Parts: sequence; structure tokens; C-alpha cells
Amino acid sequence: MSLAAVILAAGKGTRMKSGLPKVMHRVCGRPMIQYVLEAVRGAGATKIVVVAGFGGDLVARTVGDRAEVVYQQEQLGTAHALLQAAPLLGDFPGHILVVCGDTPLITAATLSRLVDAHREGAARATLLTACLDDPTGYGRVIRDGAGRVSRIVEQRDASPDQLAVKEVNTGIYCFAAAGLFDALAALSPENAQGEYYLTDIIEHYVHQNRPVAAVAVDDPVEILGINDRCQLARVEGVLRRKVVEELMLSGVTVMDPSSTFIDRGVRIGRDTVVYPFTIIEGSTVIGTNCIIGPGSRLVDATVGDGVIIEQSVVRESKIGDNCSIGPYAYIRPGCILEGEVKVGDFVELKKTTVGRGSKVPHLSYVGDATVGSGVNVGAGTITCNYDGKNKWPTIIGDGAFIGSNTNLVAPVTVGEKAYIGAGSTITKDVPPGALGVARGRQKNIENWSRRRERMKDARPET
Repeated sequence: MSLAAVILAAGKGTRMKSGLPKVMHRVCGRPMIQYVLEAVRGAGATKIVVVAGFGGDLVARTVGDRAEVVYQQEQLGTAHALLQAAPLLGDFPGHILVVCGDTPLITAATLSRLVDAHREGAARATLLTACLDDPTGYGRVIRDGAGRVSRIVEQRDASPDQLAVKEVNTGIYCFAAAGLFDALAALSPENAQGEYYLTDIIEHYVHQNRPVAAVAVDDPVEILGINDRCQLARVEGVLRRKVVEELMLSGVTVMDPSSTFIDRGVRIGRDTVVYPFTIIEGSTVIGTNCIIGPGSRLVDATVGDGVIIEQSVVRESKIGDNCSIGPYAYIRPGCILEGEVKVGDFVELKKTTVGRGSKVPHLSYVGDATVGSGVNVGAGTITCNYDGKNKWPTIIGDGAFIGSNTNLVAPVTVGEKAYIGAGSTITKDVPPGALGVARGRQKNIENWSRRRERMKDARPET
């Protein structure tokens, strides 16, 4: 039978102390709800409904066309939240998987096992449970003398004996769709919170002699929820370790996983080495045989093979094969470096294309520029691309040589194999093969030091 999924994502997450909906907080570079969407889709859900509440419009934009979104306008509990999906799933001919939007570690494999057990047992409801050494904060799974699930008791409503139970409810269920929403509507808010608990439906089905089953999760880490920033950091640490281990098993050397931060979705080729204190984010793709770090940050970057990036930042740019960057370079968005380019220490590039084999070795700013192949840009060179209102381009032809401490006042073009004398401020185009020099003629004043001392001695004392 068909499988639908409902992701409960309406909570504000008061303990997060944030203006963001809880499920929008990022884990390994992605809003946590994205992981849950992927998991339920991987478990076979063909129809997905997200129940949003606080910040619902932001949640809906993030979800996009991957799910339908309904809204819980009043926060009246988890059963009430699930009931909001009735208009979309009331006539659904199958089973409904219910997952919390703040459990990004849950896997498609675990959800599939839950669904399979539910189908095989012909249960009305099947819940995913976990046995925890410290069950504090979780609802306890109460079983009868025959070991069958009889009810779930939330911690605030539990007696001392019930609090001693180690088996907990994970908040993840699979229900038979038939009759589910009628049963939800029959629940009452007679509890410490005054809310409609989804957990109460288990006792409801038991009293009606409807079969209820339970499946224990293999790894309790999967069911870790996020309610505050401390839990967010814990879950992120688990997922980041998993990401790094997957990369290492694929042939990437990560020298110190504990001090390396790589987002889910980053791709890195074999025999690349990632040094400590490196952050690789977003949709970054790195080729083979690269050296990244230490102390580098790459965001949405595309990096070729054999590249070295040392103690530098690269954002939303493309780096060709065998380039060398850093230390202490800043490659801002919109840059394209072709093969074998060198960008050295304390160099900043912005929205610039640099041709094959060119060098910008030291202490330079090159922005809104097109640099040809085989160009040498001397230390201290800057492109003066902004006039206070507009940005203007600089074009440097193939094989040009830019002397140290040059100012290129855009818009300006330096032709192929042209030379610029050191210390020049270039305001006009330099033709191919020409030498451009724009500086005052040097004047030496003989005996200046001696004359200066005489002038000093002649001054009256005060």
C-alpha cells in the first residue's frame, strides 16, 4: 500500500531563543528539516506534508516543491498538529509515517524498517522506540504484563515508577491511514500541558483492541532531537563526524577530523589532503590530489585537480587545475582562475578572471578585471575599479608585465606584452608591447642630510 509522510515542524523552539523557526536552524550547512525530508523520501513516501507554524512562510519557501505545507495556527499539541494534515490525507489509501522535523539524524533505513514492521504486523499504529540510559525528557513506553505496548506517558505526567522506565517514545510513528484522523479528533487535552498529545492515540487504539506495535531503533543517536543550542551542537558534531568519515573512506585524507568542518553535500576527490582548522561549506567541489589548509575556508567553490589552498578564503569561485593560492589570500565571489595560476600572500581578487599561468604573487587587489595568460602582476598593484558610483573594468592582455606598486585606474586596458613601470598610476590605455610609465621624475638634492643638520642646529632653543 502507498506511504505518505507528515513532518511536524510547527514548533517555535522557545529554548533556541531565536527569531528563526527551530527546523530552519542549520546542521552541517543545511536547515535540519531538509534531512528529514530526504529520510522520508528515501523510506518510500510518495506524498509528503509538512505542518508549519511559527515562521511558516520561511519553512514553506525552504521546502519548495518537495512537500505540501499546511499550517497549525495555534500550538495545541502534536495530535492537533497532525490533524491539520487531514484535508490532504483524510482519504489517503495507505499508511502515514509521522516524523518530527527536528530529528535530522534519522535515516531512511530506520524509517523503512519501521514501515516494513508496521505493514507485516498489520498494526493500526507502530511506534519507533529507543532504550536510553538517561531517558530524561522523553515520554516513557509503558507495556502490559504480556510485554505489549499499552500507552505512552509524557515525563510531566509520569509517576515515579513510570519515570524509571528506560524505553522511550521517539516521536516517530507509522499509522494506518484509515480512521486515523477520526481517532485524533476524539482525543482530549487532559494532561499537565493542556495539549492534544499524539502519544494518547496509542492508549486510544489499545482500548479499542486495535493492534499496536513497536520497533526499537538500532542506534539511539538517530533519534536525538534539537531543542536548544547545546543539542544543536551535539547533533552537528555527530553528523560532521559522519561526513568526514565517509570522505576518508572514499580516499580523502582528513588529518584531524575533530578540527575540520565539512558540510553535507561537499564533494572531494581522491588523494586530496585536508589540513586542520579548515571549513568547507555549501556546494563546494574539490578535485583530486589537492592540498587544502590549514586554516582555509571554501564556500560554494569549484576547485580543480592538484590545487593548493593554504590559509585562504575562496567564495563562489572556480579554481582551475594546479593553481596555488595563499597563504592569506581572499578570492571573493565571481572569480575564475584558469590552470596553473598563482595567487600569493595578502592578495584579494573580486569578480576577476585570471588566465593560465598568470601570477599575482603579493599584496595586491584585483577587482572587476580580466587578466590574460602569462601575466605577472607585481607586488602592491591595485585596480582602482570604483569611482564612488560605478564599478569599472580593467583588462590586462596576455604576457603583460605589471610593475610593483602600480595603480590601474579603470576603465583601462593594458595590451598584450605591454610593460608598466613600477610605481605608475595608469589612467590611459597602454598599447600592446608598449611601456607605460606614469610617475614624477626623480630629483636628487645633494648634501641634503648635512644641510638639514645645519638648519636644525640654527634653530633657537625654546
